[in-house]
Amino acid sequence: MRYLSIALAKGRLADKSIVYFESIGFDCTELKSSTRKLVLKDEKNKIKFFLVKPADVPTYVEYGAADMGIVGKDTIMEEGRRIYEVLNLGFSKCRMVVAGPAVLEGRLDQLNNKRVATKYPKVARDYFEHKRKESIEVIKLNGSVELAPLVGLSEVIVDIVETGTTLKENGLVILDKIADLSARLIVNRVSMKMESRRINRIIDGFRKELEEEGVIIGQDN
Repeated sequence: MRYLSIALAKGRLADKSIVYFESIGFDCTELKSSTRKLVLKDEKNKIKFFLVKPADVPTYVEYGAADMGIVGKDTIMEEGRRIYEVLNLGFSKCRMVVAGPAVLEGRLDQLNNKRVATKYPKVARDYFEHKRKESIEVIKLNGSVELAPLVGLSEVIVDIVETGTTLKENGLVILDKIADLSARLIVNRVSMKMESRRINRIIDGFRKELEEEGVIIGQDN
């Protein structure tokens, strides 16, 4: 039996994911250790885990280097990879929003030339150009995008909001919600056919855990 490979986003997503993998009987001892090894194994269940940057998880899964992965919905939206999104895991919840100065509340449609600062250029373009049918200039930033409207770099921003505290402290408000976000389980298209029994065992195990926790399961929520 070959190893089933699973790519996990480094950080809090991986920490929470480990809890679920252990709950369905996987050995995550190596995964929880402080080793510098890049590939971590559960020999009994023939599982290989590897930790990568969140943006890389869908890439590994699309190309089959990983059969499965766990990553945030925001990354799936931004990367646009050809993968199966099979389960909303319900943790790491937040929102993708359009935000800006309070004076723009209810006046978003009145801005003719919108400059949008964001870490998510694809998400921003898809939202404004496809949903709102508006042309925008996207300004890609890697740091705190909340600064952009404060110094005149952009009129609005597209970013992730969890509590809204940072926006409030900087005099910004949510102007529109783009999507609800949370961790998702994704699968390579070929692997779903070739390793359906083993993959479905994981999906079903996760689904059972979620149901026991009272999590409402839905792909797009």
